[in-house]
Amino acid sequence: MKVSEFNYELPEELIAQTPIEKRDESRLMVLNKKQQTIEHKTFKNIIDYLEPGDVLVRNNTKVLPARLYGKKETGANVEFLLLNNIENDLWECIVRPGNKLHVGTKVIFGEGLLKADILEIMPGGTRKVKFHYQGIFNEILEQIGLMPLPPYIHEELKQKERYQTVYAKYNGSAAAPTAGLHFTKELLQKLQEKGVEIANVTLHVGIGTFRPVKEETVEVHEMHSEHYYIKQEDADKINQAKKQGKRVITVGTTSCRVLETVADENGYIKEAEGDTQIFIYPGYQFKILDGLITNFHLPQSTLLMLVSALAGKDYIMKAYEQAVKEQYRFFSFGDAMFIM
Repeated sequence: MKVSEFNYELPEELIAQTPIEKRDESRLMVLNKKQQTIEHKTFKNIIDYLEPGDVLVRNNTKVLPARLYGKKETGANVEFLLLNNIENDLWECIVRPGNKLHVGTKVIFGEGLLKADILEIMPGGTRKVKFHYQGIFNEILEQIGLMPLPPYIHEELKQKERYQTVYAKYNGSAAAPTAGLHFTKELLQKLQEKGVEIANVTLHVGIGTFRPVKEETVEVHEMHSEHYYIKQEDADKINQAKKQGKRVITVGTTSCRVLETVADENGYIKEAEGDTQIFIYPGYQFKILDGLITNFHLPQSTLLMLVSALAGKDYIMKAYEQAVKEQYRFFSFGDAMFIM
Protein backbone atom coordinates (compact mmCIF):
# COMPACT_ATOMS: atom_id res chain seq x y z
CA MET A 1 0.00 0.00 0.00
CA LYS A 2 1.39 3.37 -1.03
CA VAL A 3 1.75 6.20 1.50
CA SER A 4 0.65 8.62 -1.26
CA GLU A 5 -2.84 7.04 -1.16
CA PHE A 6 -3.33 8.91 2.14
CA ASN A 7 -2.62 12.35 0.72
CA TYR A 8 -5.20 15.13 0.45
CA GLU A 9 -5.18 18.83 -0.39
CA LEU A 10 -5.44 21.10 2.63
CA PRO A 11 -5.51 24.91 2.34
CA GLU A 12 -3.12 26.35 4.93
CA GLU A 13 -5.79 28.65 6.37
CA LEU A 14 -7.72 25.59 7.66
CA ILE A 15 -4.90 24.63 10.05
CA ALA A 16 -6.21 25.88 13.42
CA GLN A 17 -3.67 28.17 15.08
CA THR A 18 -5.51 28.83 18.35
CA PRO A 19 -8.03 26.91 20.46
CA ILE A 20 -11.71 27.77 20.08
CA GLU A 21 -13.07 29.86 22.99
CA LYS A 22 -15.32 27.10 24.44
CA ARG A 23 -13.85 23.63 24.18
CA ASP A 24 -17.09 21.76 23.46
CA GLU A 25 -18.31 24.21 20.80
CA SER A 26 -15.88 23.00 18.16
CA ARG A 27 -17.52 21.25 15.22
CA LEU A 28 -18.10 17.50 15.14
CA MET A 29 -18.31 15.36 12.02
CA VAL A 30 -20.16 12.10 12.74
CA LEU A 31 -19.39 9.08 10.56
CA ASN A 32 -21.60 6.01 10.73
CA LYS A 33 -19.52 3.13 9.34
CA LYS A 34 -22.49 0.82 8.66
CA GLN A 35 -24.68 3.40 6.97
CA GLN A 36 -21.74 5.28 5.39
CA THR A 37 -23.36 8.60 6.37
CA ILE A 38 -21.71 11.91 7.28
CA GLU A 39 -23.39 14.36 9.69
CA HIS A 40 -22.27 17.83 10.80
CA LYS A 41 -22.80 18.65 14.47
CA THR A 42 -21.27 20.56 17.40
CA PHE A 43 -18.98 18.65 19.77
CA LYS A 44 -21.31 18.84 22.77
CA ASN A 45 -23.84 16.85 20.65
CA ILE A 46 -21.58 13.81 21.27
CA ILE A 47 -23.89 13.05 24.22
CA ASP A 48 -26.67 12.17 21.73
CA TYR A 49 -24.54 9.41 20.19
CA LEU A 50 -23.39 7.70 23.41
CA GLU A 51 -25.61 5.18 25.21
CA PRO A 52 -25.82 4.13 28.88
CA GLY A 53 -23.27 1.37 29.50
CA ASP A 54 -20.92 2.54 26.74
CA VAL A 55 -17.37 3.05 28.00
CA LEU A 56 -15.47 6.17 27.00
CA VAL A 57 -11.73 5.51 27.31
CA ARG A 58 -9.57 8.63 27.66
CA ASN A 59 -5.83 9.24 27.94
CA ASN A 60 -5.05 11.11 31.18
CA THR A 61 -1.44 11.96 30.34
CA LYS A 62 -0.27 15.51 31.08
CA VAL A 63 1.89 17.57 28.72
CA LEU A 64 5.14 18.81 30.21
CA PRO A 65 5.94 22.48 29.48
CA ALA A 66 9.01 20.94 27.88
CA ARG A 67 10.28 23.74 25.65
CA LEU A 68 13.04 25.69 27.38
CA TYR A 69 14.85 28.81 26.19
CA GLY A 70 18.22 29.52 27.78
CA LYS A 71 21.75 30.77 27.28
CA LYS A 72 25.15 29.18 27.03
CA GLU A 73 27.80 30.49 29.40
CA THR A 74 29.06 32.53 26.43
CA GLY A 75 25.65 34.29 26.29
CA ALA A 76 24.44 32.64 23.05
CA ASN A 77 20.70 31.77 22.94
CA VAL A 78 19.71 28.09 22.86
CA GLU A 79 16.50 26.06 22.85
CA PHE A 80 15.92 22.64 24.47
CA LEU A 81 12.97 20.29 24.05
CA LEU A 82 12.69 17.57 26.71
CA LEU A 83 11.95 14.28 25.00
CA ASN A 84 12.47 11.46 27.42
CA ASN A 85 13.32 11.16 31.10
CA ILE A 86 16.15 8.59 31.12
CA GLU A 87 16.38 8.49 34.94
CA ASN A 88 16.30 11.03 37.79
CA ASP A 89 17.67 14.30 36.35
CA LEU A 90 19.02 12.78 33.14
CA TRP A 91 16.99 13.64 30.03
CA GLU A 92 17.16 13.06 26.31
CA CYS A 93 16.65 16.45 24.62
CA ILE A 94 16.41 17.94 21.15
CA VAL A 95 18.71 20.98 21.17
CA ARG A 96 19.06 23.99 18.88
CA PRO A 97 21.45 25.07 17.42
CA GLY A 98 22.71 21.49 17.41
CA ASN A 99 26.09 22.29 15.86
CA LYS A 100 26.93 24.67 18.74
CA LEU A 101 25.96 22.43 21.67
CA HIS A 102 28.83 20.01 22.17
CA VAL A 103 29.56 17.59 25.01
CA GLY A 104 30.63 19.61 28.07
CA THR A 105 28.57 22.70 27.19
CA LYS A 106 26.81 24.32 30.16
CA VAL A 107 23.46 26.06 29.75
CA ILE A 108 21.47 28.33 32.10
CA PHE A 109 17.66 28.68 32.05
CA GLY A 110 15.33 31.08 33.88
CA GLU A 111 17.99 33.34 35.43
CA GLY A 112 19.73 30.31 36.93
CA LEU A 113 16.65 28.49 38.28
CA LEU A 114 17.72 25.57 36.10
CA LYS A 115 21.17 24.61 34.80
CA ALA A 116 22.19 21.88 32.39
CA ASP A 117 25.32 20.01 31.32
CA ILE A 118 25.45 18.23 27.95
CA LEU A 119 26.89 14.77 28.65
CA GLU A 120 26.56 12.88 25.39
CA ILE A 121 25.44 13.06 21.75
CA MET A 122 22.82 10.32 21.29
CA PRO A 123 21.74 8.49 18.10
CA GLY A 124 19.75 10.82 15.85
CA GLY A 125 21.57 13.89 17.17
CA THR A 126 19.64 14.31 20.42
CA ARG A 127 21.63 15.03 23.60
CA LYS A 128 21.85 13.34 26.97
CA VAL A 129 21.53 16.21 29.45
CA LYS A 130 21.97 16.42 33.23
CA PHE A 131 19.87 19.10 34.95
CA HIS A 132 20.77 20.88 38.23
CA TYR A 133 18.28 22.84 40.35
CA GLN A 134 16.98 23.55 43.85
CA GLY A 135 13.45 22.40 44.61
CA ILE A 136 11.02 20.33 42.48
CA PHE A 137 11.82 19.86 38.78
CA ASN A 138 8.18 19.87 37.55
CA GLU A 139 7.42 23.07 39.48
CA ILE A 140 10.42 24.79 37.87
CA LEU A 141 9.22 23.60 34.44
CA GLU A 142 5.75 25.05 35.15
CA GLN A 143 7.44 28.35 35.95
CA ILE A 144 9.87 28.69 33.03
CA GLY A 145 8.88 26.08 30.42
CA LEU A 146 6.61 26.62 27.42
CA MET A 147 4.22 24.13 25.85
CA PRO A 148 5.89 22.17 23.02
CA LEU A 149 3.33 23.07 20.35
CA PRO A 150 3.38 21.18 17.04
CA PRO A 151 5.48 22.64 14.19
CA TYR A 152 2.39 23.70 12.18
CA ILE A 153 1.19 26.07 14.97
CA HIS A 154 2.81 29.48 14.61
CA GLU A 155 0.69 31.56 17.01
CA GLU A 156 1.68 31.97 20.64
CA LEU A 157 -0.51 30.05 23.12
CA LYS A 158 -1.93 32.58 25.58
CA GLN A 159 -3.06 30.04 28.23
CA LYS A 160 -0.94 26.94 28.88
CA GLU A 161 -3.90 24.89 30.09
CA ARG A 162 -5.57 25.07 26.65
CA TYR A 163 -3.00 22.54 25.39
CA GLN A 164 -4.00 20.26 28.26
CA THR A 165 -7.14 18.13 28.69
CA VAL A 166 -9.36 18.99 31.67
CA TYR A 167 -8.57 15.50 33.09
CA ALA A 168 -4.78 15.54 32.53
CA LYS A 169 -3.14 13.86 35.53
CA TYR A 170 0.24 12.19 34.94
CA ASN A 171 3.19 14.23 33.64
CA GLY A 172 5.10 12.78 30.71
CA SER A 173 3.86 13.85 27.26
CA ALA A 174 5.66 15.91 24.66
CA ALA A 175 2.32 16.55 22.91
CA ALA A 176 -1.33 16.65 23.95
CA PRO A 177 -3.77 13.82 23.20
CA THR A 178 -5.74 16.38 21.22
CA ALA A 179 -9.10 14.58 20.81
CA GLY A 180 -9.55 15.09 24.55
CA LEU A 181 -9.19 18.87 24.30
CA HIS A 182 -12.88 19.15 23.28
CA PHE A 183 -14.23 17.86 26.59
CA THR A 184 -15.29 20.15 29.43
CA LYS A 185 -15.84 18.98 33.01
CA GLU A 186 -19.55 19.79 32.59
CA LEU A 187 -19.86 17.64 29.44
CA LEU A 188 -18.11 14.71 31.16
CA GLN A 189 -20.48 15.11 34.13
CA LYS A 190 -23.53 15.01 31.80
CA LEU A 191 -22.19 11.87 30.09
CA GLN A 192 -21.79 10.13 33.45
CA GLU A 193 -25.30 11.20 34.48
CA LYS A 194 -26.56 9.57 31.27
CA GLY A 195 -24.88 6.30 32.33
CA VAL A 196 -21.77 6.43 30.16
CA GLU A 197 -18.80 4.86 31.98
CA ILE A 198 -15.44 6.67 31.92
CA ALA A 199 -12.21 4.67 31.97
CA ASN A 200 -8.64 5.96 31.87
CA VAL A 201 -5.44 4.83 30.26
CA THR A 202 -2.12 6.66 30.25
CA LEU A 203 0.04 6.92 27.15
CA HIS A 204 2.81 9.49 27.14
CA VAL A 205 2.72 10.98 23.66
CA GLY A 206 6.18 11.31 22.11
CA ILE A 207 7.40 13.92 19.66
CA GLY A 208 7.56 11.08 17.11
CA THR A 209 3.83 11.60 16.64
CA PHE A 210 4.73 14.57 14.37
CA ARG A 211 7.43 12.76 12.38
CA PRO A 212 6.40 12.29 8.75
CA VAL A 213 6.31 8.86 7.13
CA LYS A 214 9.37 8.89 4.87
CA GLU A 215 8.92 5.50 3.20
CA GLU A 216 6.92 5.13 -0.01
CA THR A 217 5.22 1.95 1.20
CA VAL A 218 3.06 1.89 4.33
CA GLU A 219 4.08 -1.60 5.48
CA VAL A 220 7.80 -0.80 5.82
CA HIS A 221 7.31 2.23 8.10
CA GLU A 222 8.62 1.72 11.64
CA MET A 223 6.58 3.31 14.43
CA HIS A 224 8.12 5.28 17.29
CA SER A 225 7.75 3.79 20.79
CA GLU A 226 5.54 5.30 23.52
CA HIS A 227 5.13 4.30 27.18
CA TYR A 228 1.68 3.33 28.50
CA TYR A 229 -0.09 1.86 31.49
CA ILE A 230 -3.64 0.85 32.38
CA LYS A 231 -4.94 0.08 35.87
CA GLN A 232 -7.05 -2.96 36.77
CA GLU A 233 -10.10 -0.87 37.76
CA ASP A 234 -10.17 0.66 34.26
CA ALA A 235 -9.60 -2.72 32.60
CA ASP A 236 -12.58 -4.07 34.60
CA LYS A 237 -14.91 -1.33 33.29
CA ILE A 238 -13.89 -2.09 29.70
CA ASN A 239 -14.23 -5.87 30.13
CA GLN A 240 -17.66 -5.41 31.74
CA ALA A 241 -18.88 -3.38 28.75
CA LYS A 242 -17.60 -6.07 26.38
CA LYS A 243 -19.44 -8.81 28.32
CA GLN A 244 -22.67 -6.81 28.23
CA GLY A 245 -22.43 -6.10 24.51
CA LYS A 246 -21.88 -2.38 25.10
CA ARG A 247 -19.48 -0.26 23.05
CA VAL A 248 -15.89 0.67 23.86
CA ILE A 249 -15.18 4.12 22.41
CA THR A 250 -11.76 5.71 22.71
CA VAL A 251 -11.04 9.40 22.98
CA GLY A 252 -8.18 9.74 20.53
CA THR A 253 -5.77 7.50 18.67
CA THR A 254 -3.49 7.28 21.73
CA SER A 255 -6.16 5.55 23.86
CA CYS A 256 -6.94 3.33 20.88
CA ARG A 257 -3.29 2.27 20.55
CA VAL A 258 -3.10 1.32 24.24
CA LEU A 259 -6.23 -0.86 24.11
CA GLU A 260 -5.27 -2.58 20.87
CA THR A 261 -1.79 -3.25 22.32
CA VAL A 262 -3.01 -4.89 25.52
CA ALA A 263 -6.19 -6.68 24.33
CA ASP A 264 -6.17 -10.46 23.93
CA GLU A 265 -7.72 -12.16 20.87
CA ASN A 266 -11.16 -12.06 22.54
CA GLY A 267 -10.95 -8.31 23.17
CA TYR A 268 -10.37 -8.52 26.93
CA ILE A 269 -7.67 -6.64 28.80
CA LYS A 270 -5.93 -6.59 32.18
CA GLU A 271 -3.68 -4.22 34.10
CA ALA A 272 -0.52 -3.62 32.08
CA GLU A 273 2.46 -1.32 31.61
CA GLY A 274 4.96 -1.23 28.78
CA ASP A 275 6.03 0.41 25.54
CA THR A 276 4.02 0.17 22.35
CA GLN A 277 5.08 0.49 18.73
CA ILE A 278 1.75 -0.76 17.38
CA PHE A 279 1.13 0.44 13.83
CA ILE A 280 -2.53 0.31 12.75
CA TYR A 281 -3.27 0.71 9.05
CA PRO A 282 -5.93 -0.65 6.65
CA GLY A 283 -6.18 -4.42 6.89
CA TYR A 284 -5.77 -4.37 10.68
CA GLN A 285 -8.44 -6.34 12.58
CA PHE A 286 -9.54 -4.37 15.67
CA LYS A 287 -9.78 -6.53 18.80
CA ILE A 288 -11.65 -4.20 21.12
CA LEU A 289 -12.52 -0.83 19.60
CA ASP A 290 -16.10 -0.02 18.55
CA GLY A 291 -15.82 3.72 18.05
CA LEU A 292 -13.32 6.58 18.04
CA ILE A 293 -13.41 10.30 18.78
CA THR A 294 -10.51 11.97 17.00
CA ASN A 295 -9.30 15.16 15.34
CA PHE A 296 -8.47 15.65 11.65
CA HIS A 297 -4.97 14.39 10.93
CA LEU A 298 -2.06 15.39 8.71
CA PRO A 299 -1.91 14.09 5.14
CA GLN A 300 0.07 10.83 4.78
CA SER A 301 0.31 10.43 8.57
CA THR A 302 0.12 7.19 10.57
CA LEU A 303 -2.92 8.63 12.39
CA LEU A 304 -4.82 9.07 9.13
CA MET A 305 -3.91 5.44 8.35
CA LEU A 306 -5.32 4.36 11.73
CA VAL A 307 -8.72 6.02 11.18
CA SER A 308 -8.78 4.58 7.65
CA ALA A 309 -8.25 1.11 9.15
CA LEU A 310 -11.30 1.65 11.38
CA ALA A 311 -13.73 3.23 8.90
CA GLY A 312 -12.33 2.31 5.46
CA LYS A 313 -9.91 4.40 3.44
CA ASP A 314 -12.30 5.56 0.69
CA TYR A 315 -14.95 6.62 3.23
CA ILE A 316 -12.38 8.53 5.32
CA MET A 317 -10.83 10.28 2.31
CA LYS A 318 -14.34 11.29 1.18
CA ALA A 319 -15.05 12.65 4.70
CA TYR A 320 -11.80 14.64 4.67
CA GLU A 321 -12.66 16.06 1.26
CA GLN A 322 -16.00 17.18 2.70
CA ALA A 323 -14.30 18.61 5.81
CA VAL A 324 -12.12 20.80 3.57
CA LYS A 325 -15.15 21.89 1.55
CA GLU A 326 -17.11 22.71 4.74
CA GLN A 327 -14.07 24.54 6.14
CA TYR A 328 -13.58 22.46 9.26
CA ARG A 329 -10.55 23.44 11.37
CA PHE A 330 -7.72 20.90 11.18
CA PHE A 331 -5.11 19.32 13.48
CA SER A 332 -4.38 19.87 17.18
CA PHE A 333 -6.61 22.89 17.91
CA GLY A 334 -9.10 21.93 15.21
CA ASP A 335 -12.50 20.23 15.05
CA ALA A 336 -13.40 16.62 15.84
CA MET A 337 -14.70 13.50 14.16
CA PHE A 338 -16.68 10.66 15.74
CA ILE A 339 -16.46 7.30 13.98
CA MET A 340 -19.20 4.97 15.20
